[in-house]
Amino acid sequence: MPKTAADVKQLAEDASVKIVDLKFVDLPGVWQHFSIPVEDLDEDLFEAGIGFDGSSIRGYQQIHESDMLLIADPETAYVDPNLQIPTLSLICNVRDPITLQPYSRDPRYIAQKAELYLKSSGAADVSYWGPELEFYIFDDVRYDQTAQSGYYFIDSVEGVWNTGREERSNLGYKIRHKEGYFPVPPADTLQDIRSEIILHMKQVGVRVEVHHHEVGTAGQGEIDMKYAPLTKMADNVMYYKYIIRNVARKHNKVATFMPKPIFGDNGSGMHTHQSLWKGETNVFYDQQGYGLVSKTAMHYIGGLLKHAPALLAFCAPTTNSYRRLVPGYEAPVNLAYSQRNRSAAVRIPVYSKSPKSKRIEFRCPDPSANPYLCFAAQLMAGLDGIAQRIDPGEPLDKDLYDLAPEEAAGIKSTPGSLGEVLDALEKDHDWLLKGDVFTADVVETWIKYKRERELAPVNLRPVPYEYFLYFDL
Repeated sequence: MPKTAADVKQLAEDASVKIVDLKFVDLPGVWQHFSIPVEDLDEDLFEAGIGFDGSSIRGYQQIHESDMLLIADPETAYVDPNLQIPTLSLICNVRDPITLQPYSRDPRYIAQKAELYLKSSGAADVSYWGPELEFYIFDDVRYDQTAQSGYYFIDSVEGVWNTGREERSNLGYKIRHKEGYFPVPPADTLQDIRSEIILHMKQVGVRVEVHHHEVGTAGQGEIDMKYAPLTKMADNVMYYKYIIRNVARKHNKVATFMPKPIFGDNGSGMHTHQSLWKGETNVFYDQQGYGLVSKTAMHYIGGLLKHAPALLAFCAPTTNSYRRLVPGYEAPVNLAYSQRNRSAAVRIPVYSKSPKSKRIEFRCPDPSANPYLCFAAQLMAGLDGIAQRIDPGEPLDKDLYDLAPEEAAGIKSTPGSLGEVLDALEKDHDWLLKGDVFTADVVETWIKYKRERELAPVNLRPVPYEYFLYFDL
């Protein structure tokens, strides 16, 4: 992996690169980019930076303060495996051109500050992250919303609704609802595509542990990455989404990370494994502890559960997220913890008794999240739990969806809408401001953007099923 500007130039020369692509992330979590000729790849790109207009980037600057700088990170340099023309990809940080300071609303900078705050807290030196992003690969998608109409239509050759379709010829092997985990081909039509995806991921330094079909019909999949430090893993997630989308498109298919694209089947989550380390010691491990986790891990869990309503504003940040966070689909709506139990918001995996493998898994996030903000916010919640010694209570080692009513009534649930979690974040965010990791401006901008650009427009529009329910009233 390149470490310096000279290393990057050598990589570009060895790969006969023609174009340099500069990527950065907007506030909602989508990569933006522009490209320059390879002749302009010099040390200034990594030190002084290159200018761009920040007023057109979601969540960034106003028109009267639009000039911004991108500073390329040499450690992120890879040759893009998706493009025909040899192109070097660089992830960049954003700076203010007047003060030359890092830009407070740059999500990548927030992730980097979270890692620095972790070290300064004394709780650990590094946090490791292993998110499990699920996604769907469809053959067709159409959607529209006008004043007098609104609809969406998706299709997949795997979809169970196509058992009777004329396909010239229909070869069967459609995957029934909730039975996609995980039959071999020909039912799983995406084996080679997922394999191609992970080979591309390897080319950009993203280490993969496993890939497979997921529970949902119509092409749901999962590719698990090997754990990495926080900012590096957020970078990996951005490459993960980019590569999956482009490989799918190459095969005339379309990938989506929308949390709940299909009614009546599983949504797509981003179960997030995490651990804290001091040197070579896993701070979360204790041979005598419940699930082999330490008191520190328990307090970390306490922080996640206490701040979960506000935390979900970054971890499940769309109106569609709350179509997924409902009982019955392995989506954890109960704010409890358990070993093994996937119906708890926090799970302690027990696959291995090795100290190196001990971690906790927060199951509420979904892949619509900005990974830099999502991981940073989880870390800050957990560190607040450690600092405040927050007790997560007793574990619940039973099916939380099958409790007696009186027992279930005592368990807190996740909020049921984007509006509720934004309200919770507005009231409960002091823990995010510690160490200046999140600034008040970032929190306010996030809430304002989500309310005005997403929540209000969705709430104003009738949905098709309302016609079914109410047209004849």
